[in-house]
Amino acid sequence: MKILITGANGMLAKAVKKRFENEELILTDVAELDITKLEAVKEFVEESKPDVIINCAAYTAVDKAEEDLDLARKINADGPKNLAIAARNNNCILVHISTDYVFSGNLPLDKAYKEDDSKAPETVYGVTKLEGEEYIKENVEKYYIFRTAWLYGDGNNFVRTMTKVALGKKDLPEEEKFVTVVADQHGSPTYAVDLAQYIYETLEKKIPYGIYHATNEGDTTWYEFTKEIYKILGIECEVRPVTTEEFPRPAKRPMNSKLSKEKLKKAGINIPKWQEALKRYLESDIFRI
Repeated sequence: MKILITGANGMLAKAVKKRFENEELILTDVAELDITKLEAVKEFVEESKPDVIINCAAYTAVDKAEEDLDLARKINADGPKNLAIAARNNNCILVHISTDYVFSGNLPLDKAYKEDDSKAPETVYGVTKLEGEEYIKENVEKYYIFRTAWLYGDGNNFVRTMTKVALGKKDLPEEEKFVTVVADQHGSPTYAVDLAQYIYETLEKKIPYGIYHATNEGDTTWYEFTKEIYKILGIECEVRPVTTEEFPRPAKRPMNSKLSKEKLKKAGINIPKWQEALKRYLESDIFRI
C-alpha cells in the first residue's frame, strides 16, 4: 500500500509513520506540498499515485487562530477540500483528523458527543475544522474523518509541559511546590500512538467510510489528568484546581469534550483506556523532558 502523509513532521504524523513503516510512504510537509494550493495538490497526487492520503496537516494554535482566520481557514478548510478533490480524481482513500471543537462543548456532563450530534463551533479553530469536514463530505466518497481531542505524543504537549513545570519546582520550599490546573473542563486524552493504531486498523479492516470519534476510553479533567501524570512518574507536587473563569484564554474552551467511541468500537476497533495509554507513553522512548 502506498500512503501519502501530509504534515509529516507533526506529532501525530510521527506516530502514523511508525505504525505504517512497512508500507510505501510518501512524506510531505509544507515545503514539499502546500495543501492550500489546489493545482499543486492535484499534480502531486496524480504523479505520486497513493492508495491512501492521511492528512496530518492542521492549524492547531487554538488561541492564535482567533486573530488569524485567513490562515486557519486555508489550512483547516481549503487544504482538506483540495486533498478531497485530488483523492476523488485519483480514486484513493482520504483519512483526515478533526476535533471535538466542532461542537459547542456545552453538552451536559453526563453525556458524550456522538458523530451526528449538532455542530456549533464557538472558536475560529472549530469553525474552520468543521468547514474542512464539510468540504471532504462534498468532494469525495472514500473518506474517514477521525475527531479526536487532548492529543499527546512525540512533541510538545500537555503531558510534557506539566512534567517540566513540576520538575522546575523541585528545589523550591514546600509551600511553593504546587501547580494550578483547570478542573471544570472534561474530556478524553488521546495518545497519538493509539490514534495511529485506530487508523491502521480502520484501513486493514476496511470499516465503512464516514466520521468516527477517536480518543482513548474514559474521561477526566485537566486537573485529574495532571494528578495521574505525577502519580505515574512519582513526582511530588501539589495540584490545585482552578476554574476556567479563573484562567481566561483568547479562545473559548469546551466544558465538555467527551466523544462517544461506540461507533468505532462497533466497527471492531479496540479502544484502550486513557490511564493505561498514559502509562505506556510515560514509559516509552518518545517521552522526553
